[in-house]
Parts: sequence; C-alpha cells; structure tokens
Amino acid sequence: MLLYVVGFLAQVFFSARILLQWILSERAKRVVSPSIFWILSLAGSYLLFIYGWMRDDFAIVLGQVISYYIYIWNLSAKGVWAKVPGIARALLLVTPVVAIGFAVSHADTFVHDFFRNEKVPLWLLLFGSVGQVIFTLRFVYQYFYSRRRGESVLPVGFWIISLTGSAAIVAYGIVRHDPVLILGQSVGFIAYTRNILIYRKARAASAGNGG
Repeated sequence: MLLYVVGFLAQVFFSARILLQWILSERAKRVVSPSIFWILSLAGSYLLFIYGWMRDDFAIVLGQVISYYIYIWNLSAKGVWAKVPGIARALLLVTPVVAIGFAVSHADTFVHDFFRNEKVPLWLLLFGSVGQVIFTLRFVYQYFYSRRRGESVLPVGFWIISLTGSAAIVAYGIVRHDPVLILGQSVGFIAYTRNILIYRKARAASAGNGG
C-alpha cells in the first residue's frame, strides 16, 4: 500500500506541474517556464526515485537520476534554489548520491534485484529503460538549450521529445501492469501537444508582426 501511495503522490506532483505550466502558458499566450514547474518536478522526482527503488525497477530509477540535478539547475537559474533551507538542500543533493553509492557497494544485490528481477524480463527492462532515457533526454536538451540562452526556458523540442518518450513509457507501464506509470504519463499527452501548438501560434504571431 505504501508503495503505491509514494508512486501516486509522485505522479500528482508531475501532473500538477504540467497542468500549472499549461495554464500559465495559455494565459501568457506563449510557452513559459515557471518556477513552480521545477519545484514540483524536483518533489515528484524525489518520490518517484524512492518508488522505483522500492519496486526494484531500474528503468524508473535511471530516468530520475538523469533529470534530478537538471531540476536543481533550473531552480538555481531562477534564484529559487538559494532560498531553500540549507538542510533541505543538503538532503536533496545527497540522496541520489547515497543511493548510487549503496548500489555500487552492494553490486551483487543490486544486479540481482534490478537486472535479474523475475517480474521484469530483460527485454522489458531494456525497453522501459530506453523509454525513460528518451523521456529524460528532454531535460538534457532543455538544459543545454537554456544554458545557451542564459535562462530557464522550455523549447518546442522539449515537448516533441516528451510526446515520444511518454508513449514508450505508457507502453512499458501497460505491459508491466503499472497504474502509476500509465496514469502519470497519460495525463501529460494533451499538455505536451497543446504546448507545441502554443509555441507555433506564438511564433506565427511574431513572424506576422515582423518579429
């Protein structure tokens, strides 16, 4: 029971970030990157990391490790991270490091639980991991794009990658009978598509005004 409470709570944070970002973008008539998006991303990632660990699901853990520190960078770029209490910052920074250190120091157990999990065949693990990597690469893309711009933004490529990776994760969740993944990813489909449309409409309007 606790397992699904943690998992669904993580997806609540992820769904809330998408809905709020979508609403704020509709109001601004352009795609925006609000601080609340990154705050909820970090909270959801922390919980989903724990969920993946509790479920012995390497695909989920891998996806969160890749994007976790990018969330922190975006919060730092927006001046929010410095306002977080020192103890909370330390806890957020070291948790993935401690988990990875534990995995390395208990390599045999880690390999057995994550890579030889009878509930997750190797082919399915690989498929799920590829989906997570694609889905998470959107944040890697967003990070480098934002670094070049000198500010935290959510470019159109971010949303296109989101749609592709999300579709793969939903397929993985269906095969794995994982309601947390299915529900969490399905909610984002409309928002991802709408952000692409908002971006194109804003770009067309800018071109029409000679911008």
